[in-house]
Amino acid sequence: MSKYLLLFFCVLFVNLFTACSDKADDDNTVDPNLSINSCVGCHTNYDVLKSIASPDTVVESGGCGGDAPHYEPYDRVYLGDDGYEEFANSTHGDMKCIDCHNGINDTDDKKLAHSGDFIRHPSVAATEKCAPCHAEVVNRTHNSLHEQGWGQKKRVALRFGVDSFDDVPEEMKAGYDKNCAKCHGGCGDCHVNRPKSGGGGLYKGHKFSKPDMRDNCVACHVSRGGHAFFGVGSGTKPDVHLTNLDFNCLSCHSTDEVHGDGKIYDRRYEMELKPECSDCHPNVDKSNVYHSVHINDFNCQTCHSQPYNNCGSCHVGGEGARNHSHQNFKIGINPIKDIKPYKMATLRLAPHAPDSWELYGTTELTNFNIEPTYKYTTPHNILKWTPRTEVEEGKLCYDNCHIIKEGVTYRNRNLYLFNSDMNENWEVQANQSVTVDGKLPASWGTP
Repeated sequence: MSKYLLLFFCVLFVNLFTACSDKADDDNTVDPNLSINSCVGCHTNYDVLKSIASPDTVVESGGCGGDAPHYEPYDRVYLGDDGYEEFANSTHGDMKCIDCHNGINDTDDKKLAHSGDFIRHPSVAATEKCAPCHAEVVNRTHNSLHEQGWGQKKRVALRFGVDSFDDVPEEMKAGYDKNCAKCHGGCGDCHVNRPKSGGGGLYKGHKFSKPDMRDNCVACHVSRGGHAFFGVGSGTKPDVHLTNLDFNCLSCHSTDEVHGDGKIYDRRYEMELKPECSDCHPNVDKSNVYHSVHINDFNCQTCHSQPYNNCGSCHVGGEGARNHSHQNFKIGINPIKDIKPYKMATLRLAPHAPDSWELYGTTELTNFNIEPTYKYTTPHNILKWTPRTEVEEGKLCYDNCHIIKEGVTYRNRNLYLFNSDMNENWEVQANQSVTVDGKLPASWGTP
């Protein structure tokens, strides 16, 4: 064999070997028979997804709960997690990708595949994409607090000086969409994806499932709900419903409550399907003398909650509310007596200030004082024995909760919301209806 013929065979062998290797890489899919020239073929091929991924443009989502975990762009769209096989064998898996996402199938051109009317998150067009099969639940959920945030919108509108959020300036609406609205989601945020605040992207390989307490619910409800329920805060314990009963969010908050009943509520406590303590604790007013005496005086959390996180950073940028986040709650005058009958209740500090919308064209909210910045709250960190219910033997039953004058000081004064707890004058004005100055029993003196 001449040296030229030997060189020819060497080159031929190398080319064949290289071609086979590239082909093997291309077929690195869950189903090796799939071509990468298809939606499923590409999105089940991790190596291909990684090789064609665009630079990450997703803005990190942070806020009260801290920074969101980061997932690479190809990890967020990879159909290969544990749940993918279940998805593929489900009714949703029988549908074509383009049925929900639009775009173009049967192409290896990434730009072409995601062109035209491609929808990354089909549930943003739930009426078109989800309702044909789930009409009843889509119609109800459209007006739910989870999807719309009616309460936030109502408070912003009232403080601005109008009755409806539709009437606030467009610049403020844009600010709302950029900041507040990112915490409100549609069907996919609970049933298919991780929420943005949880890092975003497909959850369990596109499997449609009930929301997971930690990965879905608490990914959004983290700073007050999750931290409280799991006992994350310094010096706190997990909620007794978690430790003793292994409850998750859906144990109390039913599917119908979360999806909504189709009505618009601008306060979540108005929702008729919300859980009540008495649902599982009937006749609680007769269970002991504390309950029988105070059942109409204040909410259950006044005695049975632990301190929990009050948000401090504002959601609309700038200096925001300026109050630092802190671990506590206050007992004050109940601001929603039209919904809850108690005279007093647990209150938390809401992150809002007169100039919160300065970055969006409104230097000062002219009707800011129409709502207090301390709001009715129900901390999810319930214990039977708390510093208020666990009275030292031999002491009077109210020793840990009534204000008691001792010399020149007043013990337990720190439990209640006074004007002197405010940092700025606008807070004093806004919270006149909920502070306890001059509204406590005369026998407690003038703390």
